[in-house]
Amino acid sequence: MKRIQMIGLPTDKNSSFLKGAAKAPAKIRELLGSDMMNLSSETGLELGRDIAFKDRGDLDFHAQDEQSAIQACVTKVLETDQIPLLLGGDHSVTYPIVKAIAAYHGKVNILHIDAHPDLYEDYQGNRCSHASPFARIMEDHLVHRLVQVGIRTLNQHQKEQADRFGVEIITMEELADLKSLQFNGPLYISIDLDGLDPAYAPGVSHHEPGGLTVRQLLHLLSTIRVPIVGADVVEYNPDRDINDMTAAVAVKLVKELAALAASQE
Repeated sequence: MKRIQMIGLPTDKNSSFLKGAAKAPAKIRELLGSDMMNLSSETGLELGRDIAFKDRGDLDFHAQDEQSAIQACVTKVLETDQIPLLLGGDHSVTYPIVKAIAAYHGKVNILHIDAHPDLYEDYQGNRCSHASPFARIMEDHLVHRLVQVGIRTLNQHQKEQADRFGVEIITMEELADLKSLQFNGPLYISIDLDGLDPAYAPGVSHHEPGGLTVRQLLHLLSTIRVPIVGADVVEYNPDRDINDMTAAVAVKLVKELAALAASQE
């Protein structure tokens, strides 16, 4: 089985509405190591026993360009033949992660879970905004396919961007007809927690009702049958959480993503 390295990316520099996502890695790590839950995934594979899993801690952004630091860190993980599992932070972190992935593996495919397409040419004048990472990824031709699931805020500009880049969007309205996710070749998974309905994940900066249930998301992940080259869980904002509900969801996703990545050779 492949080895997994978890890395925290404590940044909300490019958040447009509320700050707080920089606190997410520490909170997720706290619950992962607590007695609230064990380390077993639903597959039966357990972190540290069946899955070679190492927590590398948080990336230190002091006196560093954040995007360059993220790309360099992910590259080092890949060069040791391990799979990076990143904890955001806001969604802007996905662009430098995918740059590193593509430089190492070549073009891959992306599964993106989100309420928002994050395809703005720029947002509020910021091309590095958390609302723009997938525009940068597609402009740089880093992937074969970008499949977005859970979208329910597709405005005209982002629709035009999706058409321009050939993005495959599965809206919440279309989700009922989606039984499985089919990919050919290596896959990167990016999960924005606001892709879930806020009833399940209230600890996000942008509440968008009408999203996925946790079970729907876990089912979709369970249908993946291709190698996983990396993943991220982003946009958790502990300042907005209720009784650590969203942190618990993030921990659940860490375990299930690690099990999926480790078992898909």
